[in-house]
Amino acid sequence: MTTTIDPSEVAKFEAMAAEWWDPNGKFKPLHQMNPCRLDYITTQIAMEFDRDLTAARPFQGLRILDIGCGGGLLAEPMARLGATVMGADAAERNIPVARIHAEQSGLEIDYRHTTAEALAEAGEQFDVVLNMEVVEHVASPPAYLRACHDLLRPGGLMICSTLNRNPKSFAMAIVGAEWVMRWLPKGTHDWKKFITPDELFDLLRGAGLDPVDRKGMVFNPLGWSWSLSARDLSVNYVTASLRR
Repeated sequence: MTTTIDPSEVAKFEAMAAEWWDPNGKFKPLHQMNPCRLDYITTQIAMEFDRDLTAARPFQGLRILDIGCGGGLLAEPMARLGATVMGADAAERNIPVARIHAEQSGLEIDYRHTTAEALAEAGEQFDVVLNMEVVEHVASPPAYLRACHDLLRPGGLMICSTLNRNPKSFAMAIVGAEWVMRWLPKGTHDWKKFITPDELFDLLRGAGLDPVDRKGMVFNPLGWSWSLSARDLSVNYVTASLRR
């Protein structure tokens, strides 16, 4: 079976596995970004599947895959919103962390140590695939996105976020986040693997997906907060695409 897993990338996140749910630990940036990511994800899912976010369990009946789920920071909110959730990660040590936290939270989530390719080969299909901050860590983005396409039912929705590749993203994501703020261990990101929004749209189309939206996720150092932007996609950004 082919795989797009990059072992050196997996090893980086395995080393940090136990810290996933520490809001002041190595994943502090993700905890801070999570409300912004969830705002985009829930809005896109509600629009595409005509769901009322004010309802008690608006995603009831939807099957959602969080690929590269880490410790479950996105999988758990999706389960609380009523979805049937699978979380998959190539870093084996992340899975027990995610399982234990879900049990402590009273949530049923199907966590698996596996890959997008293995799930696609097994014939798994989902209404929604969450593909957040993963594509810049794989060995072959085109092959990986083709596997993600195969995991979607026809008309299914994929939310994919990554990092733009330009001097500003190098300054913010590498120099700022890794070297100065020490939010992440040095070497967590490889700037050469960052993908511009136009490149990602081309990759999505090449994988048989139809891009329908993109927004920037912008960090405000004054308010120490994240927000969505229709214009500023210069560093972090998120996209929505549909399986044709």
